[in-house]
Amino acid sequence: MEYRRTAVIKLGVAQECDSSLRETVKQFKHCANTASEWCWHGDDGYHVTSKAKAEHALYDKLRGETDLTANLVQKGIRRAVEAVKSGVSRLKGGERTSQPYFSADSAVYDKRSATFHRDYVSLSTVNGRIECDYILPDDPECHPRTYLDDEDYEFRMAHLQRRDNEWYLHASMRKVEADDPELKTEHRTVLGVDLGVNNIAVSSTGTFWAADEFNHWRREYEKRRGSLQQTGTRAAHEAIEGVGNKEYGRFEIYLHGVANELIEEAVEYGCSHIVFEDLTHIRENIPQATWQHVWAFRRLFQYVEYKAAEHGVEAVQVPPKHTSQRCSTCGCTHEDNREGEHFECLKCGYQNHADYNAAKNIGFRYLRRRQNAADGGAPVDVRLNRGTLNVSGEYVPPASTA
Repeated sequence: MEYRRTAVIKLGVAQECDSSLRETVKQFKHCANTASEWCWHGDDGYHVTSKAKAEHALYDKLRGETDLTANLVQKGIRRAVEAVKSGVSRLKGGERTSQPYFSADSAVYDKRSATFHRDYVSLSTVNGRIECDYILPDDPECHPRTYLDDEDYEFRMAHLQRRDNEWYLHASMRKVEADDPELKTEHRTVLGVDLGVNNIAVSSTGTFWAADEFNHWRREYEKRRGSLQQTGTRAAHEAIEGVGNKEYGRFEIYLHGVANELIEEAVEYGCSHIVFEDLTHIRENIPQATWQHVWAFRRLFQYVEYKAAEHGVEAVQVPPKHTSQRCSTCGCTHEDNREGEHFECLKCGYQNHADYNAAKNIGFRYLRRRQNAADGGAPVDVRLNRGTLNVSGEYVPPASTA
């Protein structure tokens, strides 16, 4: 199984490096806003939502206008395209929106523009590479030390952000429990995704995106709002709005990261569809979910939906009825099969994490729907960590490489 986390790391930045980061972020925003302007007003009157088309039109221009590396210029353009896609999706849904504008001091780094270490990071800037130490709690059990001290977690990418005159790294990290080969398949497959409170998302390939960071900041912002509400002054009410904006911005970054990694998972395993449960009655299906969770589930699906299309992958929803109670191995459905996060089938004895079992069932629900389609449906399998699950519920092991 594979686990993913977002670690928010405060950076210790020397005074001479601070100006380099500020200028880098400024030029990164210039790339994003220039691309947003071009994509929003479009080509021949149409919004541009193709990353390849935007990069072809803008890359040379922005490389000439900035001192950024090629990778950061590309990241700035792609960030704008993703935001424009989201805006276009809202317009199609009848919502009012406007051209995306990037005002936050932030930039996107991956392993080509940053080198991540356990106690510091090396970042590409307009003035060359700089190194920034992590400012971490002394307690090894506190976040993000729990991830950084665990050598099994590896960095994937990060969002650099400046707020309240401090620099933070929102790092996406991955832990693989077993050495399973990255399997490819020629068969058409789907990736099932279960959403929850403790794990924001779990895929049918056995990858977990824990909600630790999300739930921590949700509680922190609730405390801040509660404290300000008790004050009751006009200034306090104005401050509450500011708290809400910070909360929204932090969660947006987190959800974009999860969406990107879900799509990476689908692409790695050759999946044609990413299947979610229908979110219409999500509050009834997950009673313990707060309004922030419900908002996050819906926003995550929106991000995956428009981002996945760029990779030729489609995001779909299926009815969630009994997906948490059904055994993905034998099909036995009973409410006593599940107890909290543990699933144990009363009939066949299959045991596993309940969210993982549900993710497989969500993918399986799409298989059955395709089989019953008017055209008979194309052959589809649910992608697992090793092998697939076919429409009959049978496990199909991976092809031998011998």
